[in-house]
Amino acid sequence: MPSKLLQPASEGNSANDPTLYFDGVCNLCHHAVGWIIRRDRLGIIRYQTLQSEEGQALLHKLPAADRKGDTVLLLFRGRIYTHSSASLQSMILLGGTWAILGRACLLVPAGLRDSLYHWIAANRYRWFGQRETCTLPVRPEGRGKRPQP
Repeated sequence: MPSKLLQPASEGNSANDPTLYFDGVCNLCHHAVGWIIRRDRLGIIRYQTLQSEEGQALLHKLPAADRKGDTVLLLFRGRIYTHSSASLQSMILLGGTWAILGRACLLVPAGLRDSLYHWIAANRYRWFGQRETCTLPVRPEGRGKRPQP
């Protein structure tokens, strides 16, 4: 199913407080979020795991086909982005060169982007392993907001 912008969420974050939801036991996801945190110098993005109560509540707002937990979600400006769109919108929020790259990648049709996304998602545990516990990466001191517990 191609990534898409879903209907606005009934409750959400302000435009200045986007939240990225990710698989907290996935090593690839954990490292990807760490990569974003290191580049999010203004601390714009909040982070939460899909396994959290907040993440589970958001997953249940998605169509049944998208509730498997194999996607990253970005809640931003009252909208839920999924799959590759969530990843690329997160890059855009980082600004600078990352924003340019994210916007350029959005020009690729969602079906093509998401085919690659789903292939990686289907193999992520095999290739990168899983964590024993669900954890949030920690933002370096002095860098904007801290991840929410």
